[in-house]
Amino acid sequence: MPCSALGNGYPAARRQQQTVMKLTEKYIETSREFYVRLFQIAVPVILQSIITTGVNLVDNIMLGQLTETALGASTQANQFITLFTFATMGISMGSSVLSSRFYGAKDTLSLKKSITLALRFSVILACIFTFLSIFFPRQIISLYFQGTETEIIAAGVTYLRWSIPSFLLMAVSFVCTNSMRSAGLTHVPLIASACAFGINIGANYIFIFGHCGAPEMGVAGAALGTVIARVVEVSIILIFFFRDKTIHYRPEDFFLPCGDLLPEFTRICIPVMLSDTLLGLGDNVLAIVMGQIGTNFVTANSITNVIQRVSTIFITGLAFSSCFLTGQVLGERRVEDAQRQGYTYAILGLVIGILSSVIILFIAAPVINAYNISAETREIAFELMDAVSIIIIFRSANSILTKGVLRGGGDTKFLLVADMSTMWLLAVPLGALAGLVLKLPAFWVYLFLHCDQIVKAVWCVFRLKSEKWIKKVKGVKL
Repeated sequence: MPCSALGNGYPAARRQQQTVMKLTEKYIETSREFYVRLFQIAVPVILQSIITTGVNLVDNIMLGQLTETALGASTQANQFITLFTFATMGISMGSSVLSSRFYGAKDTLSLKKSITLALRFSVILACIFTFLSIFFPRQIISLYFQGTETEIIAAGVTYLRWSIPSFLLMAVSFVCTNSMRSAGLTHVPLIASACAFGINIGANYIFIFGHCGAPEMGVAGAALGTVIARVVEVSIILIFFFRDKTIHYRPEDFFLPCGDLLPEFTRICIPVMLSDTLLGLGDNVLAIVMGQIGTNFVTANSITNVIQRVSTIFITGLAFSSCFLTGQVLGERRVEDAQRQGYTYAILGLVIGILSSVIILFIAAPVINAYNISAETREIAFELMDAVSIIIIFRSANSILTKGVLRGGGDTKFLLVADMSTMWLLAVPLGALAGLVLKLPAFWVYLFLHCDQIVKAVWCVFRLKSEKWIKKVKGVKL
C-alpha cells in the first residue's frame, strides 16, 4: 500500500478515535468505584427482588392448583393492596431522596428527621387503608369484577380481610428498608426477605391446602401466610434498624420535632407520593378494565404479572441503586459525575430491557403450562406474553430514569407530570377503548393498556439530556 494512502487515512482514524473517546467520557462512567458502589446496592436489592418474586410465583402456582376463581380473586384483591404499596413506596422513596443527600452530606440529624416524617405519613396512610378494608371490603372488591361474578367477589373479600394486618407492617418495612438502602445498608432487608421467603412458602403450604393438622383455608390461607411472613420480616428489620450505628435511629427519634424539615419534605416527597399513588390508582383502573373484559383475561394477566416480576428483577435493582447513588453523589457536590452516570444508567436500562424481553419469551411456555387453567385462558396468556416482551424494553428504560436517576436528582414535579399525563391521557382511555369498545385481541389490548411506558421512556431521555433534572435541596449545597 502506498505511503500516501496510509498518511491520508491516519488523521481520519485519529479523529474517529478521539470522537469515540469524547463520547465515552460524556456518556459512560468508567470509574471502578462507581461500579463497585452500584453493585454493593444493586446486588442485595436484586437478590431481595428474586426472593419476593419467588414468593409471588409460589403463591400463584399454589392457588392456581385450586381453581381459577382462587387465583383471580387473590390477584384482584392484591390490586388494592398494591395501591397502598405504591403510595407507601412513594413516601419512602421520596424520603430516600432526602436521606441519601443528607447521608452524603454527613447531616445525621436531618437524616433522622426525614425518616421520622416518612414513618409518620406511612402509618397514617396504613390506618386509612385498614379502615377501608375493615368496613368496605365488598365494595372495594366489586370494583374489579363484573357484578354477576359473586363467587369470585366473595373469595376476593375473604383474601382482603385476612390481609388487613399487612398495611401497617408494610408501612414500617418500606420506610426502614429504603432508609437503610439510602445509607448503603442493603444486607439487612435481604436477610429479612430471605427469612420471610421460607416462612411464607411453608405457611402457604400448610394453610392453603390444610396440611400438618391445619384447616384447608384456600385464599384465606394464602393471605394468612403472607401476614405471618411480614411479621417475621418487620421484626428482623426493626431489630437491625434500631441497633445500627450508621444511621443511629432510635425509637424515641419518632417524636423528634421536624417542623423545620417539613416544607422541604413536602416539596420533594409529596410529588413522589402523588405520582406513585396515582400510578397505582391507574394500575387499579387498568385492572378494573381487565375485570370487565372477563375472568379469563384477569387470570391470564395474573400469570403475566409474575413473569414480569421475574424479568424486571435486575431493572428494580438498578433503579433503586441509581436513585440512592445519584442522591449521594449530588450530596457530595459532584454534579458532572451525576450527569455522566445518569447516561450510563439509561444505557444499562436499555440493555437490561432487551435481555428481559428475551427471558420472557424463553420462560413463557413452561410457566403458563404449569397452571391449571382453561384452553381459552392459556391462549390469552400467550398473547399477553408477546405484548409484555415488547413493553418490557421501554418499561426498563423509563423505570431506571423515573424511579432512579431523575428521582434521585430531586426532579419529582416533572416525574409527577410525566407519570400522570401518560397514564391518564393515554394508557387508561386507549386501554378502555381497545378492550371494552373495540374488543381487540388480547395482544393489542395489553399494548394499549401500557402504551404510556413507550412515551414516557422517550420523554425521560430528553429530560435527562436537558440537565434540568438536578434540583437543589435546602441545606445541601451543589
